[in-house]
Amino acid sequence: MSNTRVVLVTGGMGGLGETISTKMADAGYKVAVTYSPGNSKHAEWVVGMKERGYDIAAVPCDVADLDSCAKAVAEVTAKVGPVDVLVNNAGITRDMTFKKMDKVNWDAVMRTNLDSLFNMSKQVVDAMSDRGWGRVINVSSVNGSKGAFGQTNYSAAKAGVHGFTKALALEVAKKGVTVNTISPGYIGTKMVTAIPKEVLDSKILPHIPVGRLGKPEEVAGLIIYLASDEAAFVTGANIAINGGQHMQ
Repeated sequence: MSNTRVVLVTGGMGGLGETISTKMADAGYKVAVTYSPGNSKHAEWVVGMKERGYDIAAVPCDVADLDSCAKAVAEVTAKVGPVDVLVNNAGITRDMTFKKMDKVNWDAVMRTNLDSLFNMSKQVVDAMSDRGWGRVINVSSVNGSKGAFGQTNYSAAKAGVHGFTKALALEVAKKGVTVNTISPGYIGTKMVTAIPKEVLDSKILPHIPVGRLGKPEEVAGLIIYLASDEAAFVTGANIAINGGQHMQ
């Protein structure tokens, strides 16, 4: 793999995003991440990464806003180089039953978790096609396939992710660009491990046949494969990584 390839990870400072970013750097990529403009700890994060030996570029970006995405990609291109691999990882939840859900919470999740794919991919896919090589990897969720109580907004958005993946994959398949979805289940990020142990043990782990949470490194490993030259024949796929929680 050429060490000149550039990967951009949206939401790259989050629990899963950070692991994706550092593992991609370990694999030889030049890495850039986006962070929410409201994140006041971004400079601290960059310093922490440098102390660990990672030179990761970080740019502010509201992935729900097209102009913000255009500005972020332009900044990454200027600082690091043209984006060869885009990992659409940024996402939010606004969980509540449909009875209680209002349009504000519906729209927030749809804009961040689904519209963001258009906003970010629009900035890089044409250039990837022109260069004859590129990877777009969209992070969905097991709940996009099976649904989840209290997540009509999130489940709908994450289901939409793979519809986007399949359609775009068809359009760029002959141009050296692949587009794939990964659908993680319960992964041991800080957010998940903060769930009370009794809830994990009684409500979550019994539904995972392998009997444990996934590791962020396992998700990152799948992304590294999909970004590789060896995965050139994999496109339009939705790869589950959920310990057998939901099989299709």
